[in-house]
Amino acid sequence: MIQERQNQLSDLIGTTEETTTGIVRLKAMLRDGVLTFPAMNVNDADTKHFFDNRYGTGQSTLDGIIRSTNILLAGKTVVVVGYGWCGKGTALRSRGMGANVVVTEIDPVRAIEAAMDGFRVLPMAMAAPVGDLFITVTGNKHVIRGEHFEVMKDGAIVCNSGHFDIEIDLKTLRAMANEVKQVRNFTEEYRLNNGKSIVVLGEGRLINLAAAEGHPSAVMDMSFANQALACEYLVKNKGNLKPGLYSIPTEVDREIARLKLQAMGIAIDTLTPEQVEYINSWTSGT
Repeated sequence: MIQERQNQLSDLIGTTEETTTGIVRLKAMLRDGVLTFPAMNVNDADTKHFFDNRYGTGQSTLDGIIRSTNILLAGKTVVVVGYGWCGKGTALRSRGMGANVVVTEIDPVRAIEAAMDGFRVLPMAMAAPVGDLFITVTGNKHVIRGEHFEVMKDGAIVCNSGHFDIEIDLKTLRAMANEVKQVRNFTEEYRLNNGKSIVVLGEGRLINLAAAEGHPSAVMDMSFANQALACEYLVKNKGNLKPGLYSIPTEVDREIARLKLQAMGIAIDTLTPEQVEYINSWTSGT
């Protein structure tokens, strides 16, 4: 819209964004001075990424993989490429299905976290020869490339659940193949010149959408609640917000969590007046 409808920018109250990729782009726009309106960062709300990204992506990714391949995950080595919230959920669910999970990362903090969560952490060059199934959840391009395809096992499966169809370098893979054929719905086998085959799911597109039904509504409800309330916030504050990226107010985030618990029939404790006084005091407990 910014590139094609410059004449409408002055009519724009603001925007809301609930994807990690979208937030990366908005931050780049802000950095380059082309973000001329307020944008609500829905993705980083606790009631969004802790649940939608982790549990929604984790479950729907494996759903898409199993629907398209009917493979048994137990005993397989699953390489999760990226350990953000989507990667955390994918790794957690894969382990729950009995897989041996390897994580690759570029962020040292996330790599430590993956290791302390009990996962084996390797560079992609070392993970490529040992993986049976590769799942990219990075938001970046060509995280699985030609040098990785070259050393993968015969019949290794690769798929994407993090971004567009550029996380896996399919152009290079096609150049390395002498035959490409569809073996099942959403499943293509690339027969390489070295005699081995690589199986690509969903044409490298988001496998949880290409071969499954995306996240269950029971986790998306919180994401959409954030979107709706973010729109309300923008409208109520029209004219008072400078161009930039804004977080979901903490009170909105907590209210969504409260309503979700209520819908689930779960009750929690509340602080007593004495406890409130204690945790807000600088003279007690020191």
